[in-house]
Amino acid sequence: MTREEAGKLSQVLARVGASHGITDLACKLRFYDDWALEYDQDVAALKYRAPRLAVDCLSRALLRPPHDTLILDVACGTGLVAVELQARGFLQVQGVDGSPEMLKQAQARGLYCHLSLCTLGQEPLPNPEGTFDAVIIVGALSEGQVPCHDVPELLRVTKPGGLVCLTTRTNPSNLPYKEALEATLDSLEQAGAWERLVAQPVDRWELATSEQETEMGTCASSGFISGIIYLYRKQETVPGEGGRVSAQPPNEH
Repeated sequence: MTREEAGKLSQVLARVGASHGITDLACKLRFYDDWALEYDQDVAALKYRAPRLAVDCLSRALLRPPHDTLILDVACGTGLVAVELQARGFLQVQGVDGSPEMLKQAQARGLYCHLSLCTLGQEPLPNPEGTFDAVIIVGALSEGQVPCHDVPELLRVTKPGGLVCLTTRTNPSNLPYKEALEATLDSLEQAGAWERLVAQPVDRWELATSEQETEMGTCASSGFISGIIYLYRKQETVPGEGGRVSAQPPNEH
C-alpha cells in the first residue's frame, strides 16, 4: 500500500468510525446525506462484504424463480444490495431509505422498480401487509439506526411463508445492540411469528475502524470486525389480529 493509499484508507476508517458513533437518528441521516456521493468507494475500501453475503444467504433459501420474486430492500442506501440481487437474477426489487441523497444514488443505478423515502424507526413501511416474498435489511441494525422494536414491521410486509434476512455487526461497540436485537428476534419466534432458518457468524465483515474494535473479537489479528446474518421464514398463519405480532422485551430478573 502506498503512502497515499494508506492516507485515504485512514480517512475512510475515520469516517466510518464516526458513523458508528452517532446514536441520534436525525444526526445519522444527515451524516448519510453528506456521505452519499463517496459512500460506495468508502465501503469498498473498507472491504465491506455484508451485501454480498446476505444476498447469498437469502437467494439460497428462496424457492420461487428469481424473476417472480418480489423483494423489499429496507435501508437500501445507494443500492449495493440491489447490485447483488440483480447479479443473481432478482429484478423485482423495491427499496426504502431515510436519506434523500442516498436514494438519489440508488435511483441512478436503475435497479429498483420503486423507491420510497421512509425512515423505519420514525414511521411504518409504506407497504400493505403481506406484500413481499422477501425482505432484506443490511447494515442498518445498529444503535442510532433502526430500533429493535421496529423489527416486527419487516415481518408485517412479508407474505406468509416469505423470508426476512437481517444483518448486524458483532464488534465490541455493537454488542449491546446485538443482544437487544436477538431478544427481539427470539421473542417473535417464541410468539410463533416466524422460525429461524440461519444464524451465520462472519469473521471478516469489514475492516475495523480502531484497534479497540478488534479486541475480544475472533479476527483480531486480521484487522477485521465480525458480523452475523440471520434468516427467518414467516409462519403461514401468524397469531394475533391482522397477522401482527408485537415483540415484547424479556422479563428482567
